[in-house]
Amino acid sequence: MTETTKGHCLCKAVSFEIDLPVRACVNCHCDSCRRQCSSPMTTYVGITDEKWRWTGKEPKIYKSSPGVERSFCENCGTPISFRSEGMSGVMHLYVAAMEEPEQFEPTLHVSHEEKLSWLHLDHGLPTHEGPDYTKA
Repeated sequence: MTETTKGHCLCKAVSFEIDLPVRACVNCHCDSCRRQCSSPMTTYVGITDEKWRWTGKEPKIYKSSPGVERSFCENCGTPISFRSEGMSGVMHLYVAAMEEPEQFEPTLHVSHEEKLSWLHLDHGLPTHEGPDYTKA
């Protein structure tokens, strides 16, 4: 039996389930992720398409830039995910939307060159220029 975990938006209208393990868990410092989440950085898991599914209402999609889609709940506004054509076949779901976010620990910083100067993290994770951690 496959181990799964779940997530949802603030109002619980949008929900999803993923099969573990995830492909990666990373902290992203790109301007787009920061703006979508109104946060100095975001943390997400990358998971291949066959290993996740919507279990509630599907989120609304916003095409934030060429080849990039970001999703959110139309009721409460919670950011849920992003998808990039550059990393086709992989959905990126925000860890903050997981029912048990503690089970995911980041292993890499992506788009580190866009990190806010006042954000100081000293935990020894590797850094990567740009958002595509699959080429690290």
